[in-house]
Amino acid sequence: MKPPRWAWAPALLAAGGLHTASFAPLEWWPLQILSLALLARSVHDVRPGVAAVRGFWFSLGWLVSGLWWLYISMHDYGGMPAPLAALAVVLLSAALSLYIAGAMAGYAWLRPTGAWRPVLAFGACWLLAELARAQFLTGFPWIASGYAHSSGPLAALAPWVGVYGIGAVAALLAAALAGVGRGGRSAAVLGAVIAGVALAGLLPREFTSSTGMLRVSLLQPNIAQDLKFDPDRIVANMAALQSQLASAQGDLVVTPESVLPVPRDQLDPAYWAQLTAPFRVGTRAALLGTFLGNDSDGYVNSLVGVSAAGEDYTYGKRHLLPFGEFVPPGFRWFVDLMQIPLGDQAHGRSEAAFEAGGQRLRPLICYEDLFGEDFAASVMGPHAATVLVNASNLAWFGPHMIQDQHLQFSRMRAIEFERPLVRSTNTGATAVVDHRGRVTARLLPMTVGVLEAGVEGRLGSTPYAWWLSRWGLWPAWGLALAGLWVALRRPNARPHRPA
Repeated sequence: MKPPRWAWAPALLAAGGLHTASFAPLEWWPLQILSLALLARSVHDVRPGVAAVRGFWFSLGWLVSGLWWLYISMHDYGGMPAPLAALAVVLLSAALSLYIAGAMAGYAWLRPTGAWRPVLAFGACWLLAELARAQFLTGFPWIASGYAHSSGPLAALAPWVGVYGIGAVAALLAAALAGVGRGGRSAAVLGAVIAGVALAGLLPREFTSSTGMLRVSLLQPNIAQDLKFDPDRIVANMAALQSQLASAQGDLVVTPESVLPVPRDQLDPAYWAQLTAPFRVGTRAALLGTFLGNDSDGYVNSLVGVSAAGEDYTYGKRHLLPFGEFVPPGFRWFVDLMQIPLGDQAHGRSEAAFEAGGQRLRPLICYEDLFGEDFAASVMGPHAATVLVNASNLAWFGPHMIQDQHLQFSRMRAIEFERPLVRSTNTGATAVVDHRGRVTARLLPMTVGVLEAGVEGRLGSTPYAWWLSRWGLWPAWGLALAGLWVALRRPNARPHRPA
């Protein structure tokens, strides 16, 4: 007797949850291969509609368990009723799960036969889904599957194919594992894929050279989000910031984003002068998080670079977060429910590096460091940035999971571009990541402190940075489509089953 159609749903929801365990803070990356293998097995030789539903359940379990912390921003700090906030997390995860659902439907429609064609087709369909989620509707690539391998054997591929290429290789491994037991040459295919990954680990990984050391001071004020914009606490918060800046010793001092909770032009000029005075003389410099702009043109989430060079440097956030920093059409009511200060911001335009301590710094604000394609050109050429600098405020989302996830993504960027990346955050994870993705220094989360550390700048370009800076992610799209074309080139092709 065949089990009912819904029988796969609990197993696939659980498999999606196991997939989340492959990311930080647990980082049990083998669970990703096992959970994806279950998904691949469940969608093989079924109708497209069934495959779509099974892919949806898997992705829903993955994304709800991986994005649950969004509830904190909407309920605890946004004031949204708890049932509505929980429903919003589920609905967002469900909408994002449509990418995997469509990919699995496409896989089932292709009906690849043989030992290796199902493996190739599954990997290509998975890659297409991840690229679509990363780019459509401004993109939301949080916990893209390749990030699970910021540590582990697949990390060796990062300077060549980047996070989405690694995710595709993981999907190939999972599909090959799922094929074992179906007879034919499936075990040989699995062995060949594993051998290919092992050989890829021997590829060159050192494409950059040292540009010297930079002493950095990374501030972590640890101000609760509900107190950050409280009018009764602003004066005390700004006094604490001034004290932290005065205690910092580095050649470069970095604050979190929006550490100044009011736009710079609304600050008391005397306070701004006192705040920046230590960096107006000598060789030290600072990057301070604030807002620039006005009511008519809009406000830009910005970092202001202060040094003795003269006119202040400014960098404005270019890739904004939907719902938190800009309002998608038709969702004004939803954003108003969350009561987010400065929740509809303007886009920044600057991309130039900030020079300090003999290094060229490329600022990135919050989740901008998930979009390597946006700033790959900044690490190319003789005048490229030598250090990546991320300023974030994750206090909106609580202390659990979110901080370790974002740090894991920063580690992947560092490996892809072979650039160190330093992070200054409000509540965590404030850290220094070297060009090989290793965390060399980190403050304890949810504490007040200044991380004093050294970071080695790097110059040069990886193969991934080279092609990403020229063509964006289009080569990855082309590779996925080529994989589907090869998988379809078989004799006696059969039409797909009717749904």
